[in-house]
Amino acid sequence: MTSTSSDNAADHDHDHDHDHDASSPATATLPPMIPACDPHDGPACLELIEVLTTHAAAVQRRVLAEILAMNAGTDYLRRFLGDAGGEDEVAAAFKERVPVVEYEDVKPYIERIANGAPSSLISSKPITELLTSSGTSGGQPKLMPATEEELDRKTFLYNLLVPVMNKCRVACRYVEGLDEGRGMYLLFVKPEITTASGMVARPVLTSYYKSRHFRRRPDSPYTRYTSPNEAILCQDSRQSMYAQLLCGLARRGEVLRVGAVFASAFLRAVKFLEEHWRALCADIRAGRADPAVVTDAACRDAVDAVVARADPDLADAIAAECGGASSWRGIVRRLWPRTKYIDVIVTGSMAQYIPLLEFYGGGLPLVSTMYASSESYFGINLRPLDPPEEVVYTLLPNMCYYEFIKVEKDGEEVRDGEVVDLVGVEVGGYYELVVTTFTGEYAARVCPSISSQLLHGFINAFRFVHRRNVVLSVDTDKTSEDDLLRAVTAAKPLLDPLACVLAEYTAYADTSSIPGHYVLFWELTPPPDAGGEAAVARVMAACCAAVEAGLDAVYRRCRSRDRSVGPLEIRAVAPGAFDALMDLCVSHGSSVNQYKTPRCIKHPDAIAVLEQRVVGRFFSDAVPHWEPLKVDAGAAAAAAGDAGDT
Repeated sequence: MTSTSSDNAADHDHDHDHDHDASSPATATLPPMIPACDPHDGPACLELIEVLTTHAAAVQRRVLAEILAMNAGTDYLRRFLGDAGGEDEVAAAFKERVPVVEYEDVKPYIERIANGAPSSLISSKPITELLTSSGTSGGQPKLMPATEEELDRKTFLYNLLVPVMNKCRVACRYVEGLDEGRGMYLLFVKPEITTASGMVARPVLTSYYKSRHFRRRPDSPYTRYTSPNEAILCQDSRQSMYAQLLCGLARRGEVLRVGAVFASAFLRAVKFLEEHWRALCADIRAGRADPAVVTDAACRDAVDAVVARADPDLADAIAAECGGASSWRGIVRRLWPRTKYIDVIVTGSMAQYIPLLEFYGGGLPLVSTMYASSESYFGINLRPLDPPEEVVYTLLPNMCYYEFIKVEKDGEEVRDGEVVDLVGVEVGGYYELVVTTFTGEYAARVCPSISSQLLHGFINAFRFVHRRNVVLSVDTDKTSEDDLLRAVTAAKPLLDPLACVLAEYTAYADTSSIPGHYVLFWELTPPPDAGGEAAVARVMAACCAAVEAGLDAVYRRCRSRDRSVGPLEIRAVAPGAFDALMDLCVSHGSSVNQYKTPRCIKHPDAIAVLEQRVVGRFFSDAVPHWEPLKVDAGAAAAAAGDAGDT
């Protein structure tokens, strides 16, 4: 994250003060840490945001006090806090003694709980499920503890989003009338597993969509979607996509906003629509979902209730837009003409999809409403109609306890960098986020680099910069330089029949097509010709498949189950291509003596230099094996024993 001053922030009738004493009247009447929040009462929601952010220091003190009061007696914290007593003494002991940790440090505790150990290892409240992260450990998704109460906290944040969007006085601009129709949100569940103890482990959004908070949400125009719950909860992602698009088209005239969680998911839906609009129109003409396509009975029945009757006029109108124009430019606005904006995350790695979203959106605003991770939900965008490159998230101080480690702009930790709290960050500084949650994570690195921003007079607003160590990402996959090196190294022996070796390589994520895919530029020496073109093609396709097989479980799930990442491609380049890349980098200021081939390239000029020298293109012809996460009970117990000894 970085911090800057916001010149166009709206004026307020008072200054924000983060340094109120906890006993002052303003902070003595702070709301509870999960406040009541009615999304229909916009002014009250905005006032609540104002109170929380104005008194961020006091709220953060209370959050830490509540977390420690609940969990100081857990096995994990007791090791560090000892016999510290009294709220202030315990808080001071926490800051002095509890170390900032990586996931690997606490993994033994979490895996023991997964295998039946009591939640009291890390939490005084029952751990009800484990959330699988898009980040990985040992090639498998990380596991984050979750409690029933945390779903209430997430619902609180969701309830703030539409009031901010609908009439946010601090945003200078706003969108009215969102209660006069529906949202077409394309939401999906992903596979889950049951651990040896019977505990469920699943992605954070799957957890929320399957919870009573989502399934039994009160009827409201703000949570009224075109898709019935049965379509969202359908386990088959292709059936779910087809069913949700069919409902969105059938309710075309009601749609006021469209979106998905990530930009990549929304664009996959557009691509799916481009391939299947004729079948979807046929179903609208028939007044039912094709049972050969939507085979899930509950999903099909729910969709049939939406489509309800044959509507050839609607089908003809949709067909005219999809098939009648020479281009799909602006197709979202043309198909759903009442739509006011596209609601998707376009920060971080999703920023690469902005040009495609603008192409299909036809000028619709791109809105990133919130900032969250598997560890915790964090904050919201109070200026939702700002351009994507200016998106700033305000961290809500009641969601968890925040700390920050100063980092350099490129993400490297500052030597001896101190850990500061939410109101101790410097405007313009770059930080790595560290969180302590209500669910049993303490001083845990979250990994993204963020920058502190000055917004609306207070400094708990941040811009997402990048995720530490990630060099390639298309969807929820996050591949580091080390991940890529291991996968490429495993594939190199397959080159032996061609009597050549891999001299250099680099990579980039190609998102010009949907779904995006990884592209690796390989310079082989000597150039392969053994056995002819057919033999070279077979070996190179096998290399593509081997690289994919060597990447982590999240990548392989995206390829095999979600189909959100396309087949990996290797582009063989002519001898001297990487010399030309070095010349380009040197011309842009790199030192010849210190130059190292970048393992990921993003600059269009760098990609163009290698693209001009491509002599062969090869794709993976196999889908990599993936199976749901398995928790090793024996390894977890052994590791936990080691942790206890320390």
